[in-house]
Formats: sequence, C-alpha cells, structure tokens
Amino acid sequence: MGAPYLPTLKPQITAALDLLDLQPGQTLLELGSGDGAVLLAAAQRGLQVVGIELNPLLVIVARVRTWRYRKQVRIIWGSFWHESWPACDGVFVFLLDRFMPKLDERMQEIGSPLVSVAFRIPNRQAIREQDGVFRYDYAPKDR
Repeated sequence: MGAPYLPTLKPQITAALDLLDLQPGQTLLELGSGDGAVLLAAAQRGLQVVGIELNPLLVIVARVRTWRYRKQVRIIWGSFWHESWPACDGVFVFLLDRFMPKLDERMQEIGSPLVSVAFRIPNRQAIREQDGVFRYDYAPKDR
C-alpha cells in the first residue's frame, strides 16, 4: 500500500519522462501504475515499461489501455513493497510523503534514477525539478 489512486496529470507525466530522459529500448519501472497513463506515455516514447499495481481493477484498466503496446508493457498485480523489482533504467512514483523514507532505502539498493510526482525524498536533494516533479539520482551498488 502506498497511496490512494489519483490520476497523474499529462503535464506531470511529460515532465517526469523528460526528467528521466530515457532512450527507446530502456526500461521504466512504475510503482503503483494505476490506470496505465504513465505506462502508455512511456511506451509511446519507445520505452520498455513495467508497472506494479495493487488494485486488480486498475490492473485490468491499464492492460486494456496499453494493449496496443503489449510487447513493451508488462503489468504486475501486487504490492511493489513485496514484489521483486525488475532491472530498470529509471523509476516513476506518485507516492505519499510518509512512504518516501522507505522508498529512499529501496532506491539505494537498486541504484537507478527516480522521478517523484509532488512529494520529495526527505534529506535528499533533487537534482532537477519541473512542474512539481522531482528527479533523484541513486548510484548503482557495486556488484
């Protein structure tokens, strides 16, 4: 559980994808993928996309909405706190502030850029900001 469903506005989606600056073929992970709006926009940019969503009705809506891009989009029904995260080149989240410290810990483990809509990571400086979207960079851990 992370946040109640709120649709992400188109300007926020555009800002987030622009801030991440992923190239076609790279992979975006969306935590709490909701109705699939971000998944769809990312797929339209040529990205591979994985969404993790807890609400089964929203999973169905997102799968229908992204059907045309089904070779690029994978939607996992489950809690992103309990699912293992696939390898990715960037992470998108629209999460309540009370969950941001836990997310920060998890992001340090995977070492990938993160964009967060509306809420900041406490005690961490965003490297860029646009239209209420914040980008944070995490160094990949040595393997």
